[in-house]
Amino acid sequence: MQELHGFYLEDLSIGQSASYAKTITEADVVLFAGISGDDNPVHINAEYAAQTMFKDRIVHGMFSAALISAVLGTRMPGPGAIYVDQQISFKAPVYIGDTVTATATVIDINPERRRVTLETICSVKGKVVAQGVATNMVDRRPVEGK
Repeated sequence: MQELHGFYLEDLSIGQSASYAKTITEADVVLFAGISGDDNPVHINAEYAAQTMFKDRIVHGMFSAALISAVLGTRMPGPGAIYVDQQISFKAPVYIGDTVTATATVIDINPERRRVTLETICSVKGKVVAQGVATNMVDRRPVEGK
């Protein structure tokens, strides 16, 4: 199963980065509302959303956070890593039809604890919409013959 494993601790370095991009659809928002239970009308009711400061429906902030999870779980560190924590601040709205790019960049490696700290940024057309810091627990490379 090692062929399914992502980066090992020894493969990572400060400044290393990976991204995942997704264009958010109407179906994504409706499904996320159903899965999360967050049916706030600013996400699912166009008439309600038109009366808000956003003037249109906005995508759940946690949908952007889920894209960070996609980077960490599938790109870097990737399969085998455990998402330990996430601090995140939402900076701007995301609208249906926007393409969100989630990027994770290694900012610290603690070999003793097998922890990797990553800056996490979600952006739309270069504008930061969410920003934070995540910690992942990452496996060491297995020793041959053990």
